[in-house]
Amino acid sequence: MINNIACIVVTYNRKELLKQNLDALLNQSYNKFDILIIDNNSNDGTFSYIKNYLNLERISYINTNKNLGGAGGFQYGIKIALEKKYDYLWLMDDDSIPLKDSLLKLIDFAEKNPNYGFLCSRVIWKDGSLCKMNIPRTGLTTPLNTSDVDNKVPVLMGTFVSFFVSKKVIEKVGLPIKEFFIWADDLEFSRRITKNYPSYYIGNSVVFHKCASNNGADIVSDSYSRINRYFYAYRNETYLYKKEGVKGYFHLIGRFPYHILRVLFLSKDHKKDRLKQIIKGTFNGIVFNPKIEY
Repeated sequence: MINNIACIVVTYNRKELLKQNLDALLNQSYNKFDILIIDNNSNDGTFSYIKNYLNLERISYINTNKNLGGAGGFQYGIKIALEKKYDYLWLMDDDSIPLKDSLLKLIDFAEKNPNYGFLCSRVIWKDGSLCKMNIPRTGLTTPLNTSDVDNKVPVLMGTFVSFFVSKKVIEKVGLPIKEFFIWADDLEFSRRITKNYPSYYIGNSVVFHKCASNNGADIVSDSYSRINRYFYAYRNETYLYKKEGVKGYFHLIGRFPYHILRVLFLSKDHKKDRLKQIIKGTFNGIVFNPKIEY
């Protein structure tokens, strides 16, 4: 029987969305779980905004006192959950809005198929279409074909928007890498898991992801104000692929010039700065070798 579950929600300056997330979590048909809010030191009044929720015994609020990024926030939250002796963790961002039976569907599968690494949900954007950034991968670069998939599909990587994992698995593979800061921390962590355990997309567990757009991350067209973030994307993904050996390096060899050419021919502004992030991030990724904590 699966119980002793903690839902870990990482938040930063999105109090309205966090409130929607908490409402959805408290409305789950399976409600035998606690909620750990990991606040990356928000400065928008998050604590005051959700203060009434903290009167509930099953909700805990922890401020990290600095912005650890998504990667650091999830690692921090997982550490606390394991210290509190939770056996199962359900991970999500603050803009994730699970449907009423989202957790129940994950648990139904987990109880019938106990030898799994992680389970991930079907993630829908605000307009009802699939959320592009949260489509799991069945190969290193191959997204799951979700056009007619309802349930129980093996996957290689998933994202931290409704990600169900056990203490047993984390003790085997280690924690997410906090040094990633943002982007690809979930891909790397989930790939580490699937090297040891089969993992699954549970298509009848549905979660809405209220991210700002459904275009996915693309350095070619993203706004200039976000360009510096792409250093982390290229560094972290380079680390991810180099861990795959020859196949991963072949991918990187083709990826690097392709992304350079896309910026040169398709970007409408700040081409130099966009190229700088690709080059700097990629070469940093080659030597980037953070220690996995257990």
